[in-house]
Amino acid sequence: MNTFPIKEFTARGIFNFRIFAKQKSVMRIVFIFSFLVNCMISFAQDEEFTDYRRKSESFARIYDKDIRSDLASFSIGGIEESLGKSPLKKMPVKDYGSDSISFEGYGIRITIKAGVFDPSRHKLIFENKHLVKIDNRPYFGNYGKVPTTRITRLTILDGKDTISIPAAAIQDLYNPSFVFHDATGEARSQDAVYISADNRKFYIYMLNKDDTGSYEVTWILQDKQFLRRIVDFGFSK
Repeated sequence: MNTFPIKEFTARGIFNFRIFAKQKSVMRIVFIFSFLVNCMISFAQDEEFTDYRRKSESFARIYDKDIRSDLASFSIGGIEESLGKSPLKKMPVKDYGSDSISFEGYGIRITIKAGVFDPSRHKLIFENKHLVKIDNRPYFGNYGKVPTTRITRLTILDGKDTISIPAAAIQDLYNPSFVFHDATGEARSQDAVYISADNRKFYIYMLNKDDTGSYEVTWILQDKQFLRRIVDFGFSK
């Protein structure tokens, strides 16, 4: 486990979202939109099996104005509504490893932990040799292929109290990548914890890239209770 600081990217760092000057914001969104369309077309051309993943938890299905506005400031799913959004405060990364990352601040410590995925202990459903469901559920993370790792635990400690997270909020998330190294060998992360302006909501954000289109998940806490999660997928390779 490493405890020294790592540089944190926003999710949009992978697209260089924040390197453009403000006057080029519209051009940026046009470029990104074109890029996403090309990725989706490419994915559709390669598709030989049914995609059972649902959009019911996506950014598009968020109707709370405050939450939607906050998500638009950092998530890829909300990029089209990001113009004029002020960045949210971020909780510092505490430590990280190949199988975990943790954040600490505001009296709260958050840890996301991964473990090895053992296919022999699960029911795998295939279509044309492509994996489409695990334990009768569609899943996120290199969809169509058997994953090697999975999210095993999301722990949130508020002082001495533990904030409960339902199993359904993590059990279909696979192949997480908490940290990557840039060309210079420096450790970086696209994961983050964002805090709303009124300090009532915490957004635990994780981005994972894979061969069949990345997915992003945001777990939302409000008033120190789990509220819901947001999942968007298939927007890049």
